[in-house]
Amino acid sequence: MNQYEKAIAFRDLHQGPHVFILPNAWDVASALIFAQAGFPAIGTTSAGVAATLGYPDGEQIHLSELLPILKRMAERVNLPITADIEAGYGRTITAVAENVRAVIATGVVGINLEDAPGEEGQPLVTLARQARVIRAIRLVAKEVKVPLVINARTDVFWRKVGDPDNQLTQAVERANAYREAGADCLFLPGVSDRETIAKLVDQIRGPVNILAGPGAPSIPELERLGVARVSVGSGPIRAALALMRGIAQELLTKGTYTRLTEETIPYEELGELLARAGEL
Repeated sequence: MNQYEKAIAFRDLHQGPHVFILPNAWDVASALIFAQAGFPAIGTTSAGVAATLGYPDGEQIHLSELLPILKRMAERVNLPITADIEAGYGRTITAVAENVRAVIATGVVGINLEDAPGEEGQPLVTLARQARVIRAIRLVAKEVKVPLVINARTDVFWRKVGDPDNQLTQAVERANAYREAGADCLFLPGVSDRETIAKLVDQIRGPVNILAGPGAPSIPELERLGVARVSVGSGPIRAALALMRGIAQELLTKGTYTRLTEETIPYEELGELLARAGEL
């Protein structure tokens, strides 16, 4: 598939009839693992990519460092790739839109865009400004003739913005405004209870993305609630790094190799997987 075809296929994954499970990778090898498992598309994790370069999450990475990683993934994994670009790495609407132009040029077909942090210590960007950002990005995608899938994230729940009794109302208002501005999917991390998820699905006028993790309903339950997309964020890389920490502790304290050898991908198998890059 070419980039245009991948973008259309990626958009279609949000239309059901089943929930779309999107794994989040941080490099070519992790993306190929997910591709080999049978996922139809791959997302990146900003925290994971930043960690591989020695940064904490939160736009500490520079766009010039992210672009080569996205390009390599798009070239070596024959699936739709969507990029977590945090808040867009720009201080102005024009800067964010031009950054997205550069991101599209790497071959990816979707983005994840956050509305946090805001200016002057505010937890969120104003709703009006974020809607303008989304409209500007949509115009750029139209100019380059790639039907970019915009996953608009609001951090109302993630950052616990405002009165808890009013967070649902805030989140729905923002999500619907972002949808009207041109977003394809609405991402609400920080929500795990079934009742709130059901209300979000009912009140948001577009596909809803929920972050899987501790306390979240199972994938089948999220599907029953009407969730369109489920992603895992930095969960996989944190799990992988936890395994590495266990290996390090065992080597140093016991001098044994149990954690190193349990469920390890054989050397030859890893080589074969990487040799197939571009096919998967």
